[in-house]
Amino acid sequence: MAFTIDTKFKLNSGYEIPQLGFGVYQTPPSETSRCVTEAIQAGYAHVRAFSFYQGMRANTDHVQIDSAAYYQNEAACAEAIRSFSREKIFFTTKIMPYTLGYDSVHSQINRMLKDTGLGYLDLVLIHAPYGGSAKRKESWKALVEAVEAGKVRSIGVSNYGVAHLDELEKHIAELEKERGGKEKGGVISVGQWEIHPWCPRNDIVEWCKKRNIAVEAYCPLVQGNRWGEPTVKKLAEKHEKSEAQILIRWSLQKGLVPLPKSVTPERIVANAQVYDFELAEEDMKSLDIGVYEHVSWDPTTSLLED
Repeated sequence: MAFTIDTKFKLNSGYEIPQLGFGVYQTPPSETSRCVTEAIQAGYAHVRAFSFYQGMRANTDHVQIDSAAYYQNEAACAEAIRSFSREKIFFTTKIMPYTLGYDSVHSQINRMLKDTGLGYLDLVLIHAPYGGSAKRKESWKALVEAVEAGKVRSIGVSNYGVAHLDELEKHIAELEKERGGKEKGGVISVGQWEIHPWCPRNDIVEWCKKRNIAVEAYCPLVQGNRWGEPTVKKLAEKHEKSEAQILIRWSLQKGLVPLPKSVTPERIVANAQVYDFELAEEDMKSLDIGVYEHVSWDPTTSLLED
């Protein structure tokens, strides 16, 4: 399965997203600008990262940076982004959890645009499904209107379970009727979840793939909690790669958009050095662990009434 650092996905919105992104969850604002700058210089996601070591100027086409209002580091991300060509940076942010609602989402998007100074947001996700059905529908409508106003290019959700996704499809159909047109309900371009061999979320991934929705994987390195696991360690030794590189490559070959994070310059670069080897079919099968063990929160299991 051939991947390169130039690989992108065509979204349902018509825009493209780089397959390898850089996450900044829990990165302090004081460190975020430096980390994002180093990620861009390292080529996330469209240049071979080893050129950074060779002292070559990185080609920064379509770098993907993943942030959120909840992380409180959007402005720091934007500070780094503004040092590069805006069109080459794919910037994602998210609506704050527990703050869903029509007016709230509009207000948050306007605040995001003001704080970042980026002119537009490439992707905005609803961070979690909390708030109840009516609030989720209102929030989605506000996102659709933000797209129509040119403030946002693509929209999607994060941490939705299959029941929430099914409900969203119903809301989209309702909005099409209420707003007078097939495309007036918006389109789901991206979904984001904690995904790794110990939490593969096969049901959600299958739901999205049937609808051409790009699936982003946060915590693809399991927050470092699985270092030394015999299966991953064996594959790392076999391919002469780090365990982190094995897990990122697993995500890529699963057709996911992994979002590894690090504050260490060497690891930021190394996490992009995953295109000169391939996991064989038996390697991939060995990582079918068959468990459901998440390391982050799990709103996917919340009730529709929550």
